[in-house]
Amino acid sequence: MTNYEIADYFSLLSKLMDLHGENAFKTKTYSIAAYHIEQLKVPIEGMDDAELFMQKGIGESVGKKIREIENTCKLDALEEILARTPAGVLEIMDIKGLGPKKVAVIWKEMGIESVGELEYACHENRLVEVKGFGAKTQQSVLDNIAFRKSNQGFHLWAEVEHVANNLVTRLKQIFPENLFAISGEFRRQCDVLEAIDVVTDIATERLKKQFENVANIAFEDSSEGLNIHLPFNPLYRFIAVNKENFYQKLFLTSGSEDFINAFNEQFVLPEIIVQEEDIFTANRLSFIHPAMRETTSILQKVKDGYSPTLITPTDIKGIIHSHSTYSDGSDTLEVMARTAKKQGFEYLVISDHSQAAYYAKGLSPEKIAAQHQEIDALNEKLAPFKIFKSIEADILNDGSLDYNDSVLSTFDLVIASVHSNLKMTEDKAMARVMAAIENPFTTILGHPTGRLLLSRPGYPLDHKTIIDACSKQKVVIEINAHPKRLDLDWRWIAYALEQEVLLSINPDAHAIAGFHDVYYGVMAAQKGGLTAEMNLSSFGVKEMEAFLKKNSNC
Repeated sequence: MTNYEIADYFSLLSKLMDLHGENAFKTKTYSIAAYHIEQLKVPIEGMDDAELFMQKGIGESVGKKIREIENTCKLDALEEILARTPAGVLEIMDIKGLGPKKVAVIWKEMGIESVGELEYACHENRLVEVKGFGAKTQQSVLDNIAFRKSNQGFHLWAEVEHVANNLVTRLKQIFPENLFAISGEFRRQCDVLEAIDVVTDIATERLKKQFENVANIAFEDSSEGLNIHLPFNPLYRFIAVNKENFYQKLFLTSGSEDFINAFNEQFVLPEIIVQEEDIFTANRLSFIHPAMRETTSILQKVKDGYSPTLITPTDIKGIIHSHSTYSDGSDTLEVMARTAKKQGFEYLVISDHSQAAYYAKGLSPEKIAAQHQEIDALNEKLAPFKIFKSIEADILNDGSLDYNDSVLSTFDLVIASVHSNLKMTEDKAMARVMAAIENPFTTILGHPTGRLLLSRPGYPLDHKTIIDACSKQKVVIEINAHPKRLDLDWRWIAYALEQEVLLSINPDAHAIAGFHDVYYGVMAAQKGGLTAEMNLSSFGVKEMEAFLKKNSNC
């Protein structure tokens, strides 16, 4: 074992002790030991105990721990403190610019235990107001997280959409005589994916020549074509075909394995395919949108006549669920409203955080009153555009909402969400969420599981029971459109529609740039078969007013 490897044990031990607020003298001792071990000119493994214990910054106590490391490849003191430290917190410690004391604040005061949660908190501006951080530190954290993520294997659909589409567009421009089409997980609009699959009839050697001058690029021949590893990009898998087989291969690589196997068992691929639609026409089927080629059940539904007009981004008429500078948003209420109006939306549902969300500057009753006065004034100026008065009310531990009835009654609608104490058993989570659904003031159940894709699985729920309860209580279920949430998961949309539960694609926008996130919500919702008729944010302003008058208890 090298001196540097031994030093790493003591460096990590020192940082973790600092993180946990343990004995400052010992913490410094191990930090100094790590430094001096790295500075040694000769290998420790060649020293006897007498020589080792005499080295500067080591001594007998540290020296015995070094022997423990050499003999067991472990250090009991380090193992003990590692057992008390969540794995996600260890990952946060690896982010450049965050020392143990800052990480301690993030973990112990903000309740953040993973890099993904930290990234989401930064997007909600939660670090800006924390002592010792600020806007520059928050941006630095975001930049360093982005760098880390670029070297990992899985990606959010939203993170790769731009680069994937731009690459294929560029290839079509360079090679106009050839065919290129994205397939696989990306074409199915999967929320998380491993690679970008591209079907093409171009020779792989020509592709290699196009990319060979890119720094640090790597090529890998595969059974189907060519894999290209580009720095800071997802893996690109180019699937080589003959021109006459192009659309057949596009179809076969666009569906999930289960979908394709079920199709091959029940239907046939025509010999001549000029376009992908020919496959469905030949089998007397309505065209199945690529996003829905995930499950086997869709084939039987389409065979029986199911042919939905899926929701599109242009169907979104209003921005529901948004945060202003009254709580943790970046833009003022007026800026958000004017921007929404300019972008063609008919209304804005402002839903700042409730008072229990102290970390997000949650609104006191006094701040609510002030915001409502501003909304009334803006509505006079911006008509027929309208701002609806709302709140994202925390669902407290006992399932109650974060205000008394007299305050809740002042809102046009209430979004009820869980934000704290997320580590729950299913029984606890169900009791908490069910109580909120049954509250007569709850209009929308916000991000139902609290998940963060690639970061946090969310608390366990019996989705069918939750959906059934929302059906009974006439509560809308949110499809939170933030690309890290996409919660409600698309897999439960079909069941919600069967139970006639209204859904709502909402951006959870903390800045005007966040309005665009409704696009990602639509992409996810298409996978579950959502139509505009069953989406609340597709209601026009008059329809929204009528809906609230009929269904809201606020």
